[in-house]
Amino acid sequence: MDSKEFLYFRKKLNKTQKEIAQLLGTSIKAVHSYEQGWRSVPAHVERQLFFLVSRRRGRNKAQKPCWVIKKCPPERKKQCPAWEFQAGKLCWFINGTICECEAKKDWDEKMKICRSCEVLISLL
Repeated sequence: MDSKEFLYFRKKLNKTQKEIAQLLGTSIKAVHSYEQGWRSVPAHVERQLFFLVSRRRGRNKAQKPCWVIKKCPPERKKQCPAWEFQAGKLCWFINGTICECEAKKDWDEKMKICRSCEVLISLL
């Protein structure tokens, strides 16, 4: 996540820098650094920011779980933590999901796929 995206999502949540710092469990100085591009946004902050955006009231109640959207075969579903924990609307939040037929090695690799997936896009 770059500085422009961070600022966009903070504004989408209608939060001040101080309020978003409190929600993310970070300092206001860190928020300033993220928005100015002086510091990269850590994976745990990006994940939490996406989570907050996805949980806004009245959002996507009818959204289908990822395994339906992606038409995952039963054998893949059985290996996927999103299926195991019945979190098909939060698959982007969970490490180790079996997207594109394999689990990704880290958050950055996973998010490259998630950013173009309709499950995450529909929430943002």
